[in-house]
Amino acid sequence: MKRISQILQPVLMVLAALYLVADAVFMHVAKPLADWIGKHPILHKLRLWIADLSPYSTLALFCVPLIVLEPAKPLSAYLVGTGHIATGVFTFAVAEILKLVLVERLFHISRAKLMSIPVFAWAYGRWRQAVIWLESTDAWTAVRRLVWRANFVLRSLVWQIRSNRLEFGR
Repeated sequence: MKRISQILQPVLMVLAALYLVADAVFMHVAKPLADWIGKHPILHKLRLWIADLSPYSTLALFCVPLIVLEPAKPLSAYLVGTGHIATGVFTFAVAEILKLVLVERLFHISRAKLMSIPVFAWAYGRWRQAVIWLESTDAWTAVRRLVWRANFVLRSLVWQIRSNRLEFGR
């Protein structure tokens, strides 16, 4: 049994790291979207309702997007595995962005109440430690550098295309 545990531990670490990486990558899309949604006055009454909930009711509401949208990950893996690659990737991306947007908004609105629940505060602290560790790795730094360069190149291309269009439009 100990041998099996030694074999499975690195596999589980890799899977956990991939999970954190996926959440971190999608968070770069979800955070601005969640902030944009949070500024709309239409949702003001919903924010007030959430703010009036008790800590454990808030926790239950916080878990809803996780419970509903988390099963999309294995579903998308199944779709990709059965040859429906575009559908699987689309399912994964949409579910992940929706989940992160909803969780981000709920956490932003009710952080103090959620952190008043000892188990939640402990789990959040462990999750933050894992994210901090992941972001401190050389691999993460290299990927961030590549993303920054790709973003720079893409912005340069867009700027160049717009400049050429302006010149031809004269």
